[in-house]
Amino acid sequence: MKATVQWVFVLGYAFYDQMHRVPQHIRKAADGIMQCRTAMLGGHIQGCPDGHYQRRYYNSCKHRMCPLCAFTQIERWLTKQKSRILDTCHFHVIFTISDKLHPLWRLNRQVMADILFKSATATLFELMADDKYLGAKPGIIAALHTWSKTLILHPHLHCLVTGGGLKNGQFRSISNGYSLPFAVVRDKFRGKFLATLHKALREGKIQLPEGMRRQQAYNLLNKLGRKKWNVHVKETYAHGRGVLNYLSRYLRGGPISNKRIVQIQDGQVVFNYGQEKRALMRLSLCEFIERFVQHVPVPNSVGVRSYGLYHHNCRADLEFCRKLLGQEPIADQEYIDWQQICEKQGDDHPERCPVCGQRLIVLWAKPRLENRGKSTVADIPQEVMRLAA
Repeated sequence: MKATVQWVFVLGYAFYDQMHRVPQHIRKAADGIMQCRTAMLGGHIQGCPDGHYQRRYYNSCKHRMCPLCAFTQIERWLTKQKSRILDTCHFHVIFTISDKLHPLWRLNRQVMADILFKSATATLFELMADDKYLGAKPGIIAALHTWSKTLILHPHLHCLVTGGGLKNGQFRSISNGYSLPFAVVRDKFRGKFLATLHKALREGKIQLPEGMRRQQAYNLLNKLGRKKWNVHVKETYAHGRGVLNYLSRYLRGGPISNKRIVQIQDGQVVFNYGQEKRALMRLSLCEFIERFVQHVPVPNSVGVRSYGLYHHNCRADLEFCRKLLGQEPIADQEYIDWQQICEKQGDDHPERCPVCGQRLIVLWAKPRLENRGKSTVADIPQEVMRLAA
């Protein structure tokens, strides 16, 4: 049996769906993952004009939580961002909210995510505008990450920040060998986040967990204001490309890649959650799916956002900074298809005959099946249902 996220859902999702009240956006994600690159979505057969070779392609679901659809979209985003970033040092800041706020996050994902983005970036802009640290407007790319290595809820924000900025027609660079003092960043972020959340509570924008009164929520925020929050200010990097590669992992593909899943057997999923050393965790199919789907973003949410010099409305300032740093103007990026990405990776062209080198032609096309998206418990064998339980 293939040890992939797709097979976990094929084996266990029907039972999970039967046992839980699943929102439509999660059901859509599950259907996409299960049907990706299968006959359900249709496809086509390509072949050599001289009959040397044939191959079959099935269509992708293109859902952002599907591991099979992640690579091409990530490469397109990386290509675009690497053509834009400034040729200066960058640093990496990670903002994490207290786990005491997780119940509020589960009920108010979009509002809480917006507060996290707003508070973190406001903290960076305020401090970077201070002459004591930089005294200029930086560029920021922020990526939301809601999971830990074990797939439990762990909302935090990764920020790529330029080690310099624009001020009065000049590009200023940090000169003290580091970016921002950790304790100052931590305390300012905590204050901004709690103040914004407190305001959202007063305005009735926050849904409270069952059994929690409004005064209890206020008391919780006051208590968290006296705690030390988890903020990391990483070392300065000579360029931003490495951190961009890191941020790109959160664009698409979900909280776990297929290469981390070791085994699916007897209704259990074994996966690696270690970093430097291998560490295995075993979960039932339903528990794995439960942890996975809690990270499916709500419709129309944006997980990666740009600010300051990197915001799309600040292109003139970005171009001016590039000129000051001796960089060429930003080149408009052409659409990159998956064939070009394969060639970029050094692979043989996927649409040429391995025998004679001719371009393959479409011999037959298969349309999508009409019952796409209507997976039911009856579609899954009873033995699989028993194991999933």
